Amino acid sequence: MHKVTSTSSLGPGGLDLTQSFFKPIQNTAPPSPTKRHTKISVIGVGNVGMAIAQTILTQDLADELALVDAVKDKLRGEMLDLQHAAAFLPRTQILSSTDYSVTAGSDLCIVTAGARQNPGESRLNLLQRNVGLFKKIIPPLAQLSPDAILLIVSNPVDVLTYVAWKLSGFPSNRVIGSGTNLDSSRFRFLIADHLDVNAQDVQAYIVGEHGDSSVALWSSISVGGVPILSFLEKQQISCEKETLERIHKEVVGSAYEVISLKGYTSWAIGYSVANLAFSILRNQRKIHPVTVMANGFHGIEAGEVFLSLPALLGRGGALAVTNVHMTEEEAQRLRDSAKTLLELQRQLDLEV
Repeated sequence: MHKVTSTSSLGPGGLDLTQSFFKPIQNTAPPSPTKRHTKISVIGVGNVGMAIAQTILTQDLADELALVDAVKDKLRGEMLDLQHAAAFLPRTQILSSTDYSVTAGSDLCIVTAGARQNPGESRLNLLQRNVGLFKKIIPPLAQLSPDAILLIVSNPVDVLTYVAWKLSGFPSNRVIGSGTNLDSSRFRFLIADHLDVNAQDVQAYIVGEHGDSSVALWSSISVGGVPILSFLEKQQISCEKETLERIHKEVVGSAYEVISLKGYTSWAIGYSVANLAFSILRNQRKIHPVTVMANGFHGIEAGEVFLSLPALLGRGGALAVTNVHMTEEEAQRLRDSAKTLLELQRQLDLEV
């Protein structure tokens, strides 16, 4: 196949910027063969699953949408409710079943199903119950759609993405978690709101665990191409570390606030996951902070651990991880976040 000349090199025989800007993910599998028909399966039709399904439909991302859930009546009701909106949406075939056979031939499988935490239940016990659930979900998805990409949304998303990878047998580039994509969106919103600019003009990432040990990369934040911290320093404007930490805590606490007010989160995660689906299925090669295999990146060498890093997404899944600038303190906090997740992983029973 003729390869189109890259415009990323600096002149004839010059430096190819992609080689220095990205660090490739090793042992990746090629994307599935190109085809016209696109199929997405959503596992779990709770508030999050249906927000994702609705956003996928309005954005015309799939020719076929399959819904799977254990609760038969609710599942059929949700399918009918979406089908009745057919006159107002791009044409998409919508199917549902409690049997995973309906997902066969999917390009993208989005897993939102998960057990709810009982009062007084430990995080580890909840996680182990979700592992038990994943043992019933992931193997049939992998068997029925061997070329699919798995996108995990269920929480705790980082460890469950690792679990999905282990249970599926897929190459790591084809198992991704929604990670801190939404956290980073909240982060960008808070900064944009403070500066009274459009959030799309803010480049800012939350990395690491989708949770309490996440890391805000203040050193790499830019607004309209202007690095914030270095700009403030040049202007001799002091920025207290406590102020930065307060904004980060507000990001971490955002979901808890929404849950306390309306009982659950749905719309923001729906848009976030649909945005990831668009980047993957339309081969947009956009950079998103998502849960990927992190071993070998940014000094993480402790073992096979999945956490959020800014990754290049395309039809093959996670294609590369950006060499985003981090201070030594940020990098150490990221490594500490990885250790926290590894400790949880080591306590899991993954025997099928």
